[in-house]
Amino acid sequence: MADQDADEKTKTKKRMDKARLRAILKDAGEIIWRSRARLAIGIPLLLVNRLSSIVLPYMSKLLYDDVIGKGHVDLLPKLVLVSLGVAIFGGTTDYALAQILGIAAQRSITDLRTRLQQHVQRLPIRYFDSTKTGVLVSRVMNDAEGIRNLVGTGLAQIFGGVVTAGFATAFLFHLSSRLASMVFLAFFAFAAILFWAFSTARPLFKQRGAVNAEVTGRLTESFSGIRIVKAYTAEEHEEKVFEEGARKLLNLIVGTMRTISTAGAMTTFLVGAVSAVVMYVGGHQVVAHKANPLVGMTPGDLIAFTLYLALVIGPVVQIVSIGTQLSEAFAGLERMREVFSETREDETDAAKTTTPDIAGSIEFRDVGFEYTPGVPVLKNINLVAPAGKSIALVGPSGSGKSTMISLIAAFHHPTQGEILVDGKPMNDLRLADYRSHLGIVPQDSFLFAESIYDNIVLGNPRASREEVLQAAHIAHVDEFTESFADKYATIVGERGVRLSGGQKQRVAIARAIVANPRILILDEATSSLDSESEAMIQDGLNALMKGRTTFVIAHRLSTIRNADQILVLENGEITERGTHQELMLHGGRYRKLYEKQYGVMVNRFVNEGEELRDLAAKV
Repeated sequence: MADQDADEKTKTKKRMDKARLRAILKDAGEIIWRSRARLAIGIPLLLVNRLSSIVLPYMSKLLYDDVIGKGHVDLLPKLVLVSLGVAIFGGTTDYALAQILGIAAQRSITDLRTRLQQHVQRLPIRYFDSTKTGVLVSRVMNDAEGIRNLVGTGLAQIFGGVVTAGFATAFLFHLSSRLASMVFLAFFAFAAILFWAFSTARPLFKQRGAVNAEVTGRLTESFSGIRIVKAYTAEEHEEKVFEEGARKLLNLIVGTMRTISTAGAMTTFLVGAVSAVVMYVGGHQVVAHKANPLVGMTPGDLIAFTLYLALVIGPVVQIVSIGTQLSEAFAGLERMREVFSETREDETDAAKTTTPDIAGSIEFRDVGFEYTPGVPVLKNINLVAPAGKSIALVGPSGSGKSTMISLIAAFHHPTQGEILVDGKPMNDLRLADYRSHLGIVPQDSFLFAESIYDNIVLGNPRASREEVLQAAHIAHVDEFTESFADKYATIVGERGVRLSGGQKQRVAIARAIVANPRILILDEATSSLDSESEAMIQDGLNALMKGRTTFVIAHRLSTIRNADQILVLENGEITERGTHQELMLHGGRYRKLYEKQYGVMVNRFVNEGEELRDLAAKV
């Protein structure tokens, strides 16, 4: 039974490998097809170029047999002119081929990189949560590079080499069928070598690309977190991690080099063996021809045979080299196919009705969510957020606040229940339409290595300069830009490193303001600000929140006292809900959090609040 299971697994693996190979060949065919216009020009030019190379060996035969052997000196100028013309033609077509096919290859690489980047950008957040950034960068930039051998000089050289070898072979059999037959027995051995090299190198190239992506990803993380590395003197740890990855990559590179060098060495041996056979048998045939002109080969025949043999052997050696490069290209295509097979988050948008505008009401109906199956993060969440109202989320870390925000932003989708937007299921809306009405100020404000102006206008690329400057004024960005020599044209550096945490937060707020969203998400939007800056920006946020459905996460409870509804989350459930006053009177978790944060007793707060006293009397 165990043997049967093993056999079945082996058969299944073989079927999967064949299916993958067919898929990769299909991808390669599509790439070649997209470059068909340049290839249609390049391949005929290549054929003419290779055919011209057939002429020179025959000129050598005429030189030795007719000019030198028979004394026909009058043929010499003609042979020289023909040879010179062929050389000029060959050089010109070589240059044209490099330009046509080289450009075709680079265009294909750029096209593939662009398509891959566009696809990756539209993958769901969960994919990015489980894949390192450096790995994705390697997929887009490095894996695509290998296809240059499919549509560039690589595949064309193989094709041209085969054509050249075909014509040269015909001449070999014409000059000496006996010697040519003996030579070609060696090429069966060469075919076996090539098959072995290709089948051995392709898995190694695939592993090599994967490990290279992992090492690149870790290196990217290390450099991005250089402040943490230095702060905790973790340089040696990072050096050790990188060295382990680099050595693992080295082992794979050595493995591919051994495969390539072994194939090259065996090919060289075969070439030497063939040359020895030609020398021995050909020499005897020339001697036999001198004794009897009706048999054997002339000296010119042997020289021409040797030159034509070089036209056969040259492409053979070239095929070994390019074949390993094609192995790398196929390995890259296989890795890219894995990415392309991931479903885009907007896959079904084309079949949905366009929603140009929304009012902004959000409703959760029995929503549950799990990052890991069987481990609920949110449980039975029910919530109605009317358009234009503000909802505050409070609770300890890990209670599910950020997950709720992630669901509202459609970064994730509920594993149970549903979310409604203006009474319609969120899944029925086009993702791009819905997100065009979102504005988000995250806790960790991400800025691109562009100017302050560019980072603000990212929220609405169609905004006028006046609108951008107005948003910057509301967010008090203008207060610190005035101290920079380039004002709003100041480049903020990678992830905004040239700005302080509070300054980055203000730019993020301005970006949300200029977006003019219907639904606003503030995830600790003032967490990086001091008390003075927070007081100033809170005015801007209040103006921004007016008339918009707003979801606020805040640990400073004073910033959410005016929220229309406050939700207290614990262990993924809503345990309390109400206004600030209602929750204070309720005496539950919210009141304890408030008292602990501000060190005051609720009775004192009640005595100071006229509105709250009236509410207390009603209760």
